[in-house]
Amino acid sequence: GHYFIAIKQRNITRMSKFFKGSSGFLGKAPKWWTNMVSAKETYHVVDSVLSFFQNHKVIIITASITLYVLWKTKDLVFFGPMRKSLKVDVPLEADINYSGGEVLDDPNLKMFGDDKIATYDKITFEKLGSGSANVFSDDDVKNAVKRARAAQQSWGKTSFDTRRKFLQLIQDYVTEHQKEICVIASRETGKTLVDGGFGEVLTTCEKIAWTLEHGENVLKTEKRPTGMIMMHKVARVEYVPLGVLGCIIPWNYPFHNMFGQVISSLFAGNGLVVKVSEYSSWSCDFFLQIVRAALENVGQSPDLVQVVTGYGATGASLCNSGVDKIVFIGSPAVGKLVMRQAADTFTPVVLELGGKDASIVCEDCDFSKVVNLALRGTFQNCGQNCIGLERLIVHAGIYDKMVSVLEAKVNALSQGNPLRENVDCGAMTMGAASAKHLEAMVAKAVQSGARLLAGGKQNGPFFQPTLLVDVTSDMEIAQEETFGPIMTVMKANDDDHAVEIANGCNYGLGSSVFSLNYARAENITHRLVTGMCNINDYGVNYLCQSLPFGGVKISGFDRFAGVEGLRGCCLTRSITTDKFYGIRTDIPPPLQYPLSGSGFAFCESLVNLFYSRTLMQRITAMFSLAKIGSEKK
Repeated sequence: GHYFIAIKQRNITRMSKFFKGSSGFLGKAPKWWTNMVSAKETYHVVDSVLSFFQNHKVIIITASITLYVLWKTKDLVFFGPMRKSLKVDVPLEADINYSGGEVLDDPNLKMFGDDKIATYDKITFEKLGSGSANVFSDDDVKNAVKRARAAQQSWGKTSFDTRRKFLQLIQDYVTEHQKEICVIASRETGKTLVDGGFGEVLTTCEKIAWTLEHGENVLKTEKRPTGMIMMHKVARVEYVPLGVLGCIIPWNYPFHNMFGQVISSLFAGNGLVVKVSEYSSWSCDFFLQIVRAALENVGQSPDLVQVVTGYGATGASLCNSGVDKIVFIGSPAVGKLVMRQAADTFTPVVLELGGKDASIVCEDCDFSKVVNLALRGTFQNCGQNCIGLERLIVHAGIYDKMVSVLEAKVNALSQGNPLRENVDCGAMTMGAASAKHLEAMVAKAVQSGARLLAGGKQNGPFFQPTLLVDVTSDMEIAQEETFGPIMTVMKANDDDHAVEIANGCNYGLGSSVFSLNYARAENITHRLVTGMCNINDYGVNYLCQSLPFGGVKISGFDRFAGVEGLRGCCLTRSITTDKFYGIRTDIPPPLQYPLSGSGFAFCESLVNLFYSRTLMQRITAMFSLAKIGSEKK
């Protein structure tokens, strides 16, 4: 600010001299200028302006952001009210005060037989919907793919305007029914409404917004440059719908995991068959009705999107059903099975197989912000996140301070039924069995030398928010994905040691680095073997929807989301055509069958003409070609 003032004062002085020295040409200096300079309050005037900005910066920043958002969403602002709202039957259970469903005694998914999936509230054990979902057979899955493929024939020919309208209808519905969506997700998985708001609704809306603004440009035909040898050609790349995609998605974010695939697959012109997790087989029916209502609104068949429910065999059937690509989100063990099944039909696969994400915290970080980000990164959705913060690697200089602050914070976290009380953490979606597994992992770490400062115990479907410190890389809990509310803290002696710890496991999905020395943070980032990294933040790469999402090592391969993910829903087709009318490729006589003895000499000269190092070599090659071409075959 003071530098700005000094510049202003210097310019005012120069302008004063200019007016005084130019009186013969410009006449008398302007009165407003004379008054301002004579008042000798230049510094105070500028300082007052700066003070105003400083005192009202919140209002100014808020107004600026609001204007920016209005500009970027002008189509929604001006045309949104003209669109009709979707009409979808909302389940009774979407009411946060709903109660009265039959309570199941010690429920499990197969309690009604192998051909049914029990659907129940993961905390209260009340029946959801009819209480069960059907298990799709191999024939059921193939019929679903057949219906989606028939509907795709029309959808694949739609304009981007139609596809945008489809997404805008969904966006409208989501923003108008946020609470109902989050309540449904909470009953299905045990998450808090805040976890649903962030992980289910916000991420979906941002993905739609990015696709609406950038999707068409990403998928439009691209012209590519040609070399001199093909100067008479036009080269282009087209992104053509693949046909029908098959997606096998997990239970941790039932709404977003489904809609994330719907957004990309359908905008690229495909049909879609989604195999949902057996643990989220109730909510998918309501979510599917939203999609189908939007399709019917734009005059398309609701059969374009299909949802199949079942266990592993249903997923295997989808892999062999004739879909044109498989997207699998889950564990490395099941990912291997998906690859084996897809290999039989040469079906390409995208695998996102979880992570053991590390955050490296340097001693020069913004400490208070790191604490808050670490807590959110670890305990969001009760730790059931593929990019959950599973290892907090803290430099020795601030290690004790970090542990002390985190101990108080984690012990203060509350847990319970998020639809009945305000709590920080909900339940484990997979119930007591999952919680007991986490308890055993924590106990084993303590036996190996780690210190348990908070939580560590299972209580029914709940597992307490846990703080485990002095964890070392040789412990199981530092190597295996916990997928639970466990904060593991590890000490690093220096940057090299921190990088060694971070890279010292088989996963490689996401990561983060905290340091106010950005050159240092960049240096650490470049050495991390992960598919994604955030500097001085955590997990926000997924809210930058222009970025691809995926990892390396056993975290999987290929990408969804971003430019790469949207194009991955397409066949990338390379096309050439003639640039000039009447100029077409012909095979030179020396290369025509049957070959003459000068064929290789012609090839050699052609290479020298276009690629030789010196001008003289190229000129010589040109004369050689002319000589060979003039010879009779």
